[in-house]
Amino acid sequence: MISYYECSLCHHQWQPNQVLYTCPDDGGNLNTILDFNGVKPSDILNSPEASLWRYTPLLPVGDPGYQLTPLHQVGLTPVYQPAALREKLGLKHLFIKDESRNPSASFKDRASAIVVARALETKVKTIVAASTGNAGAAMACMSAAVGLPAIILAPKTAPPAKLAQLLVFGAKVILVDGNYDQAFDLSLAASREFGWYNRNTGFNPFTVEGKKTAGFEIWEQVLLHLHSHQRLTVFISVGDGNILSGVYKGFKDLLSLGWLERMPRIIGVQAEGSAAVANAFFSGSDQITPVRSTTVADSISVDLPRDGLRALYAVRESEGFMLTVSDSEILAAIPELGRAGIFAEPAASTAYAGLVKAVSEKLFDPSEPVLVLSTGSGLKDIKAAAQSVIPAPVIEPTLQSLRKVIHV
Repeated sequence: MISYYECSLCHHQWQPNQVLYTCPDDGGNLNTILDFNGVKPSDILNSPEASLWRYTPLLPVGDPGYQLTPLHQVGLTPVYQPAALREKLGLKHLFIKDESRNPSASFKDRASAIVVARALETKVKTIVAASTGNAGAAMACMSAAVGLPAIILAPKTAPPAKLAQLLVFGAKVILVDGNYDQAFDLSLAASREFGWYNRNTGFNPFTVEGKKTAGFEIWEQVLLHLHSHQRLTVFISVGDGNILSGVYKGFKDLLSLGWLERMPRIIGVQAEGSAAVANAFFSGSDQITPVRSTTVADSISVDLPRDGLRALYAVRESEGFMLTVSDSEILAAIPELGRAGIFAEPAASTAYAGLVKAVSEKLFDPSEPVLVLSTGSGLKDIKAAAQSVIPAPVIEPTLQSLRKVIHV
């Protein structure tokens, strides 16, 4: 299925047997160009498979099997249409895609499922990843499903709930006395030294191939049901940029197949304290300048986004834009989503916070359909969730005490 890899910077083409991770010439991230000859929409739409493996004809790996494991529960996450939020924001159409329904409760399972399939095909013995929690948990979960050893390098400041997931899934967890970027660099050095297969986003080209399946699902669950004159706007939170560039790649593949009439508009949302991609967008630059990241949204707290340029290009090419939101706006979005029955961690609520800001600043037409990608469960970071709400009162076990707090 892989025709060739193309560098996202210099556009040099490489044969599949020539490269493993990034462009040898300039280190640019590789786009995987696939041969879709003969694939028809009915091959997808008539599939009984209820996971991302329904899109196997559009993927660079085959379905590895393991049907009765979490590997075959990734993807096909629900899309909700919360009327209360839609009415509050004054929108005509609002969709929220809830990625917390994946096996390890985050979007990152998509990339890890495809990386595991690739590892099985190439008979890899050990997979390594740097992660603030979600990517590592996803890798540990998918690796456990097929019996592959996983080594996760995580900053020691990663939320305890995420570290617990890593350990429960049986990964070898090593905490790094540093930030995500330092853990990332260490994982690259370890891959070279020990021959481990590196899963890192913004480095391994197969991660985007997993994340693009969300774009396929949005096409199947939403775009096919819209009128031809309606253009979907998609809000995505941005850390290293790989989720946004992955969803864009899914849409682009559909365009090349002729299954999609036009590209949805993509809006990237970053935390104010971790806004390297947004800064480049605002300045009109083609260079991502590192920042010193500080934000409550740990999953998108990145100094140097490793897939930032592709995300930046995707936003521009889709006629979208970038937004930044404060930590207080991110935290305020958590209970807002919660009242619609969606429990989001800060990195996930960032996308909804961006929508709220875009509405208040009249940055798009509210009559056009909007989709928010909610990327991970609030159970990943209970401390942040607790910060977002008023604490529950403590009372004596009497009706008199109860009346005082329920105002009866």
